[in-house]
Amino acid sequence: MSDLAARLSAIDSQIADAARTAGRDAADITRIVVTKFHPASLVRELHALGVRDVGENRQQELEAKRAELQSDSSQDEPALEGLRWHFIGQAQTNKAASIRRNADAVHSVDRIKLADSLHRAAGDAHQDVLDVLVQINLTDDLGRGGVAPDDAQRLAEHILALPSLRLRGVMGVAPLDEAPASAFARLRGVADGIRSLDASATWISAGMTGDFAEAIAAGATHLRIGSAITGPRPDRG
Repeated sequence: MSDLAARLSAIDSQIADAARTAGRDAADITRIVVTKFHPASLVRELHALGVRDVGENRQQELEAKRAELQSDSSQDEPALEGLRWHFIGQAQTNKAASIRRNADAVHSVDRIKLADSLHRAAGDAHQDVLDVLVQINLTDDLGRGGVAPDDAQRLAEHILALPSLRLRGVMGVAPLDEAPASAFARLRGVADGIRSLDASATWISAGMTGDFAEAIAAGATHLRIGSAITGPRPDRG
């Protein structure tokens, strides 16, 4: 077994244990492997190991990796069937068109202007509906990414009025100065409120390497796990 396969197996075992402790089925939890700063070749290795959900924080990196892998597939490498790309970083409105072209889901919609930009990027046809989540700011720092919990439903209502976007749920990051269980309980409360607007908005994207057990206990459906699976990020010089 390769080191990558061993790390993936270890994390999956920990996810299964946390789900069992929480009285949940691990099959209901999506593990997203965050490949930030790693080469596109790692995505191909992960796909060969059965990974079907990967996450990127930066628009430029998302675009470049998808282009490289598509180019490989048009030559002598097999296509990565069933691979889903999740954009989980802060998004600029002027990058909305690229994000829309390259992401299957955007976890970080935190303002009306961004939602509108992603919607306009669909063009007139609206053939492909983009899955989006409302990012919730769980800190007291207004400069951090995410909408304030009290404003989340208003943003969700706006998204629901945009036909090219499909509201899937919420995303949040536990603050460093708060117990993850407490933060994720607050996120779950916001998620419940948004689900009252649309019963299909069931996703809760929460939990990283250090706190995914607490996230699972709070009902997380999507975990974002990076170096615990991928290994140390390459030196960018």
